[in-house]
Amino acid sequence: MTDGKRRKGLAAASALLGGVLVLSACSSNDAGASGGGDDNTSQAQVDEAAAQKTSEAQIKITPGNGSDNASINNSAAVTVSKGTLTEVKMTTTDGTEVKGEISADKTSWKPSTQLERATTYKLTATAQDSEGRAAHENSSFTTVSKSNSFIGNFTPDDGKTVGVGMPVSINFDKEITNKAAVQKAITVNTSSGQEVACHWFSTQRMDCRPETYWQEGSTVTLKLALDGVEGADGVYGVQQKTVTFKIGRNQVSYVDAKTKQMKVTQDGKTVRTIPISAGSPENKTYEGQMVISEKYKETRMDGSTVGFTDDDGKGEYDIKDVPHAMRLSTSGTFIHGNYWGKGIFGSANTSHGCVGLEDAKGAGDPNTPAAWFYDNSIVGDVVVVQNTGDKTVSPDNGLNGWNMDWAQWKAGSAV
Repeated sequence: MTDGKRRKGLAAASALLGGVLVLSACSSNDAGASGGGDDNTSQAQVDEAAAQKTSEAQIKITPGNGSDNASINNSAAVTVSKGTLTEVKMTTTDGTEVKGEISADKTSWKPSTQLERATTYKLTATAQDSEGRAAHENSSFTTVSKSNSFIGNFTPDDGKTVGVGMPVSINFDKEITNKAAVQKAITVNTSSGQEVACHWFSTQRMDCRPETYWQEGSTVTLKLALDGVEGADGVYGVQQKTVTFKIGRNQVSYVDAKTKQMKVTQDGKTVRTIPISAGSPENKTYEGQMVISEKYKETRMDGSTVGFTDDDGKGEYDIKDVPHAMRLSTSGTFIHGNYWGKGIFGSANTSHGCVGLEDAKGAGDPNTPAAWFYDNSIVGDVVVVQNTGDKTVSPDNGLNGWNMDWAQWKAGSAV
C-alpha cells in the first residue's frame, strides 16, 4: 500500500470509529461537534428515537416509594392513565403474596384484604398503551406501626340485636389527647331520629347514647372514620368501619330490695314478678340503672377477685358453677341464679351484693325463675335496682351511663 492509500485508509477508519463513539455515547454532544457533520446522528436525535419507542402508559402507585406510617386501609392503590394494567403483584418482604384485583376497565388495582400494621410491602405493576408497548413501576412502603397507631374496641358488635339500654361504648388501646379530632371522626345515628351524644369517661373510653333509652325496633349505625386521624402526638387511627345493630323489645326490670321482688316489664307492662334476694345489710347492692353486658349459662364466682377475703386471704366464697349469670357492673355485680340459698327469695337479702334468683344446680331446669329470666333477657336490657340503701352505681362501672343526667352527659363531649 502506498503512503497515500495508507493515509486514506486510516482517515476512513477514524471516521468510522468516530461514528461508533457518537452513537454509543449517553450524555455528550461533544462528539457531534468534532467534525462529524450531517453524517453523524446527534444525541438529541437518539433520545427522540428512543422516546418514540417508549410506552405512553403512566402508572401511579400510592403511597409513594419509601413511605412509612402508611394506612392499612387506603394504601396500595395502583392506577394507570393512557393505558391498561396487565399485571400487579404485591408481596410482603418475606415473599407472602397479597391478593388483589384489577378493575373491570383495567385502569386500577387494589388489595382484596386489609393490610397488616408494621409491615413492609412491595408492589410491581405492568401496563401497556394502545400500541402494546409495556410500562413498569415499582414501589415499597411500610404501614403504620402498632406503637404509632390506635384502634377503638367497640360494643355492641355488628349485626347484633340488643336491649334498649345498650350504649355504644368504645375503648381505645392508646390514650387519646386529641379527643375532639377523634370524636369528630366517629358518628352514631339512629333510625328513630333520637339525638345521640358522646361522653368521655377517660382518655381511653368514650360512650354514646340518646337522652332516653333507644326506641325499640330502631337501627343504630356507628361509623368509625379514624384512618389517619391523629389521636395523640404521632399516634394515628387505622380503622375505617361501619357497624349497625338492632334495638329489640323494650324490657326493663325493677329490683326492689325492700320488698325483695323484681318486676319485669315489656313496653311498660309487667310480664312477671320474681322473688329475689339482694345484698345483705353488710354488703348492699348498688342502686341505679344497670345494663346487662354479659351472659353466662354457668360461671365461677370467687370472692377474692372482688375483694371479699378472709383473714387468710382466701375468698369468702368460691362457687364454681353459678347458673344463669348476667353481669351488671365491671366491679362484679351480677343478677344470677342461686341453688344454695333455701327459703331466702322474697324474704331475706343475703348476698355479697349480687341479685339472686331461685335456680337449680347445673342450670338444666328451664322452669326455674332464674332460667326464665335468663332466657328472656338479652345484652343491653336494663335492670333498675332500688331501695338497697347503698350509693348509685358509678356511670363508668359497666355500661351504666344512664345514671348521669343529660346535661352532665353532654358536658363530657369534646365537640
